[in-house]
Amino acid sequence: MATIRLLPDQLINQIAAGEVVERPASALKELLENSLDAGSTDIQVSLLQGGIKQMRVTDNGGGVAKEDLMLALTRHATSKIASLEDLESVASLGFRGEALASIASISRTQLLSRQVGSKHAWRIGSEGSEISAVEPAALDAGTVIEVSDLYFNTPARRKFLKTEATEFGHCEEMFTRIALSRPDVSLMLQHNGRALSRFAIGQPERRFSEVLGSEFVAESIAVDESAAGLRLWGMAAKPTFNRNSRDTQYVYVNGRFVRDKVIAHAIRQAYQDVLHHDRHPAFVLFLELDPNLVDVNVHPAKTEVRFRDSQAIHRFIFHSLHKALAIPTGVSNAVTANQAQYNPFSPQASNTPAVNSGMLYPTQQSQINLSAHEPQGFYQSLFGSNVSQQASAVSLPADVFANHAVSTESINEYPLGFAVGQVHGVYVLAQNKEGLVVVDMHAAHERIMYEKLKNALDSKTVQMQPLLLPVSFNADKLEVATVQEALAGNQATLQQLGFDIAILSPTTLAVRAVPTMLQDADAVTLARDVLRDLREYGASRVLTERRNELLGTMACHAAVRANRSLSIPEMNALLRDMEATERSGQCNHGRPTWFQVSMTDLDKMFMRGK
Repeated sequence: MATIRLLPDQLINQIAAGEVVERPASALKELLENSLDAGSTDIQVSLLQGGIKQMRVTDNGGGVAKEDLMLALTRHATSKIASLEDLESVASLGFRGEALASIASISRTQLLSRQVGSKHAWRIGSEGSEISAVEPAALDAGTVIEVSDLYFNTPARRKFLKTEATEFGHCEEMFTRIALSRPDVSLMLQHNGRALSRFAIGQPERRFSEVLGSEFVAESIAVDESAAGLRLWGMAAKPTFNRNSRDTQYVYVNGRFVRDKVIAHAIRQAYQDVLHHDRHPAFVLFLELDPNLVDVNVHPAKTEVRFRDSQAIHRFIFHSLHKALAIPTGVSNAVTANQAQYNPFSPQASNTPAVNSGMLYPTQQSQINLSAHEPQGFYQSLFGSNVSQQASAVSLPADVFANHAVSTESINEYPLGFAVGQVHGVYVLAQNKEGLVVVDMHAAHERIMYEKLKNALDSKTVQMQPLLLPVSFNADKLEVATVQEALAGNQATLQQLGFDIAILSPTTLAVRAVPTMLQDADAVTLARDVLRDLREYGASRVLTERRNELLGTMACHAAVRANRSLSIPEMNALLRDMEATERSGQCNHGRPTWFQVSMTDLDKMFMRGK
């Protein structure tokens, strides 16, 4: 007796619905994507009871022809692709031909549509497996699809739905994803008869502000990088605007929201150097590439993709974000006229040269002209002629005090302003054009030293400072063995890092030279830390994947310590170095190095004007 049988179409559709329509939000996603594929510029969503009772999507797209209405509710019937070649270069959001058939098989569905150029609209309905005949209807243009009583005929699935509030929350998140991806489309969301969100067509930055809040835009950096046919654009929040969860992370590949491990890892690595380990970044990023280079047919939900060259994608995203986040302290909010006018969704956008076009995504922040050099002659006139010697006390550059005249107006060019004092040997207070700046001097100097060490190691120019008297210390067997291994076979690991460590006896090591930038650090403690990393991770890993951790430790040793009294010129030299150092807004551990207190904030504290 035969035990293998063909499944009926209705059961096939219901099985497919288990993958495609996990909950009301999944169905809403499919309906919204269909509206976008139809060329809609205005979409309205109305939900009842979190979408469980009913969801209604109305659009002004191209509509569906009368003869196609029946096929629209049929499994594996689609207008998006017609061949394997089409499948390998999918440009639309929908293409599998499963969504509407799956939704219709587990709900009571009404589809009303009027194709452009048709005299009137047509309607078709379904209740589970029963599909009604096509009949005339009244509609100005576009399509209206109404899905009611989701899972009415599969009660086992319905039991797994959460509360109305929870299901609506998922629907609202799905609506948010679509809204962020298409600022060229107006969208409206209603729940239980109450209008909750309404977004007009506008610039991407405006849409981001409306959806995620003005603070996100104000605290974000514009990203727009292109290379080798790839483009990454959008907004990435500064490390100081971090979150305790991943609730503000949106990535789109060719306009499709995705959750991809390659992209997520690249973004994490880009933020790793500036973000505290238990916090999460916020971003809205769009990756654009040739559809032939990405497979979107990985899972029916279409939130997973597979890249043909995932390593190249990883490198591109990492370097693009790493570059954007490497902005010296102090940026302006100026937006050029060209940037403000550019809309990446306009018909001209696809023809815009990818590199050096001068028409980048509208940026909220742009770098101002920063200099590592102090207004020359300024300090001599204020504090006397011995400022160079004072500044060198904490290894800060003395050449910032070279002798040239400068106008008073040039002071406004320096975002962090000029020092006025120090609090308990920990914080530097400075006055800039905005008001008061408070700087954590150890954290700021640590970042400066860290970036200098990275640059020196990358360019193989870590200079070595011989000690006048070598410093010997008692070492354990593992420390001695680590030095032996580092010196054996002409390995130059210690030399690359700027150290000369010799073995005096089986229990004694001597530090004969340290990196010039770290000459004021405790030589023994510094050497022990470096040897510990070499022992635990090996020379190759220390100079590659563990490089930043080691350099961060070295920078911490070299940074000016808390409770150290600095002179005014020393404080100002620190401020100037911060302005010229990448990522100087955060220390090596992701904590902020400075805060701005505006005059408005100060006036509020003292109730001035009230």
